[in-house]
Amino acid sequence: MKNLLLSFLALSLLWAGTATAEDHSFIEGPFTSGPEVTKACLECHEDAAKDMMKTSHWSWNMEQVIDGKTVKRGKINSMNNFCVSVQSNEPRCTSCHIGYGWKDSSFDFTDESKVDCLVCHDTTGSYNKPATAAGMPAKDLDLLSIARNVGKSSRQNCGTCHFFGGGGDAVKHGDLDSSMDYPSKNIDVHMDVDGNDFSCSTCHETTSHDIPGHAMTVSPKGQNHIGCVGCHGDDVHSDSILNQHTDTVACQTCHIPAFAKEIATKTSWDWSTAGQDIEAAHEKDANGRHVYMKKKGHFTWGKNITPTYAWYNGTANVYQFGEKIDPTKVTALASPNGSRGEKEAKIYPFKIHTGKQIYDTKNMYFITPKVWGPKGDKEAYWQTFDWTKAAQAGMAQSGLEFSGEYGFAPTIMYWRINHMVSPKEQALGCLDCHGDHGRMDWSALGYKGDPMRNMEFARTK
Repeated sequence: MKNLLLSFLALSLLWAGTATAEDHSFIEGPFTSGPEVTKACLECHEDAAKDMMKTSHWSWNMEQVIDGKTVKRGKINSMNNFCVSVQSNEPRCTSCHIGYGWKDSSFDFTDESKVDCLVCHDTTGSYNKPATAAGMPAKDLDLLSIARNVGKSSRQNCGTCHFFGGGGDAVKHGDLDSSMDYPSKNIDVHMDVDGNDFSCSTCHETTSHDIPGHAMTVSPKGQNHIGCVGCHGDDVHSDSILNQHTDTVACQTCHIPAFAKEIATKTSWDWSTAGQDIEAAHEKDANGRHVYMKKKGHFTWGKNITPTYAWYNGTANVYQFGEKIDPTKVTALASPNGSRGEKEAKIYPFKIHTGKQIYDTKNMYFITPKVWGPKGDKEAYWQTFDWTKAAQAGMAQSGLEFSGEYGFAPTIMYWRINHMVSPKEQALGCLDCHGDHGRMDWSALGYKGDPMRNMEFARTK
């Protein structure tokens, strides 16, 4: 019986990675809009929208404790060093919202018909939401056909947004990009299409539309984590020394030796050089990526990157709107909390993204500029190349004063690496960390030097 159950589980996992349509041929149309489809879905799935509306996937906001204070924070009111802020840029950013029509602060989060069922349950591969349409579906779609072919979510459904966050393929996360649609074993051993073929929900097990797992950059409170030990347990190695390492070293550290394995990810973004007509606008790097865009400034990209390692106790330090900065120093918009010797802390791998972004030189805090706007918009930076107008519009929506004077200051963000797990044969070995050319910055981790080397010296005395 046990072997039969294991065989069934193995088959279930093999089927998990790609979307399979369920018979919904009974659905009647025609449909002229996404909300009409949702209303039809709710005739049978009465609680689906109510459940979804309780999640941070819907609100982009959640109550959490930061620095001892209970605050509401999420994607909607966090700052990054990519496109900076959702507020005042909603029609562009909310193209990845699981709803319809979030154009500005007047969006009705209580309207069940605005929940987008298709973006997560389409199995045809034809459903899409234009980049600047506030989450509304493309106009030329056969919504009836798509609705009749919905099914369980797949990598492709999740990847529609999570692979392309920050404005393009592989821009933001580093360990999530379009190579994860149909990855080989070397890219990700779990999602390997010829092997385990996991879907995202294999690990992010979902109950009542509540998907566990939060990015520390927007939800730093340190709850609702998922981890490797949920499936693999604590003592997974045949060697006791390796098992001891797991007390202070995260599984990801050894089993994700590199990220952005196939597609280059963005590693820096300098807004201060935007708005110029320069030769670099036509240049691309060795990865085929633009190094400059007039709308956005200069970029750098990296491929097959060795992570940066830091202690992480499950919570993060994040920048809050209106916090004072020192523009002569690098401001961490999101960084892990934790230190050597702290019980809950382990060494984790991170992607580092640096930026240079606009701040108010009198009020000494970062500005949330309105960068996106439709053609003819007189406030959006991408239409006017006028930082003063963009700052005035953006800060008005953020509820912060703009003095009228601005400059640019350096920032840094840490993005935890959890995906692109390599086969065990490619996991880090002892010398990768403890050798003469090991990858660990032991000083930054709180050691006087390589702890293994120091132990060896101690034994010889």
